[in-house]
Amino acid sequence: MSYLQETRDAGREVFPDLARACALIGIALVNVAVFSHPMMGGYSAEGALEGADKWSYFIVNAFFLMKSYTLFSFMFGVGFAYQMKSAERRGVGFAGRYWRRSIGLLVLGLLHVALLFQGDILVIYAILGCLLFLFRNMGESGLIRWAIALYAVQILVVVLASGSFIAGMAFAPEAMQEQIAMNDELIVSANEAYGSGTFADSIAQRFTEWGQVITFGMMMQGIGAMAFFVFGLAAVRMGSIADPARPFWKRCRHVFLPIGVTGSAVGAWFMVNAEGGMMSTGAMIGMMFIVAFSPFSTAGYLGLIAKWAEKPQGAFKIFLARGGTASLTAYLLQSVIFSLVFNNYGLGYFGEMGAAVTILLALAVGFGSIASTSLWRLAFPRGPMEFLLRRWTYLGAR
Repeated sequence: MSYLQETRDAGREVFPDLARACALIGIALVNVAVFSHPMMGGYSAEGALEGADKWSYFIVNAFFLMKSYTLFSFMFGVGFAYQMKSAERRGVGFAGRYWRRSIGLLVLGLLHVALLFQGDILVIYAILGCLLFLFRNMGESGLIRWAIALYAVQILVVVLASGSFIAGMAFAPEAMQEQIAMNDELIVSANEAYGSGTFADSIAQRFTEWGQVITFGMMMQGIGAMAFFVFGLAAVRMGSIADPARPFWKRCRHVFLPIGVTGSAVGAWFMVNAEGGMMSTGAMIGMMFIVAFSPFSTAGYLGLIAKWAEKPQGAFKIFLARGGTASLTAYLLQSVIFSLVFNNYGLGYFGEMGAAVTILLALAVGFGSIASTSLWRLAFPRGPMEFLLRRWTYLGAR
């Protein structure tokens, strides 16, 4: 059965699969910095960036940082709505299957942290997905109000956290220098574990860093991810996903996108020019801009993808969308490749590549992961990780 026929029979649309594929490419561009360089230092851990490295980092921050994950989070909410509709259409219970699926995501996420990547999103998604369940019967207007309120809280949290750091640097520099020294120690231990350590060393280091990731991730983007879960659920309820020609998507392209890109570019400029790397006043100001304006960029990207989905079904579009149906497999495949390229137990390029080369590699891996899952789906009904998660969710029965 062809991808298009399968999609129609399942009551789905091409639009979400295209969006997932695009989000995964952006996620690769963002995540590679954590695989290739110390998490707490990033590309600037060894000093200020210049030339192609600086401009490459600027592009990723301006166009992908905090946008790819919100786009993927939006699709998580869309997927949640589709699962509810599928259960209703088939006359089967939804709650039990959904909770099993959430547990499965949590287990996969913890394994992902241990073996591959401390910046994992699956654990956060599993936790937030439990909260999303509470919104399942809410009306469209209520969902929109909640989503806007949640993202407003996200902006407030980031402003308060960044403002506290900036105030500390101004009024309590000695105390802040102690925190920066602790950050420098984490950079040294990361270089040792990933750059010259064993696989066991990398596992220990990942869990050390993950404790900060789960806290920082929930604070800096977890609430925003929850907001976009709810936005995605609302979009399906309102029929916006099923109709990419809606005027709303045009407004996203023409109004929201310029606002988001402009504000994010300002934030990216602060970040790439920050003296002192990630633990600096400039980086914190930049992050505030990016968090505040990223929702507009994400909405704009969705508007562009909707326009693309509206057009005739070309071969490349179908190829990309088919790969997006196995997004979990593609996401984990990216981690496997990056781990083998950068860790000492693989090719050992940790800290060895500049930002420009690293980002170009990530672009290839992002497209390659989608191409791999698309080719896989020509022969199999779902991706390998999707198959395992589905078997667990349904406990071996349809």
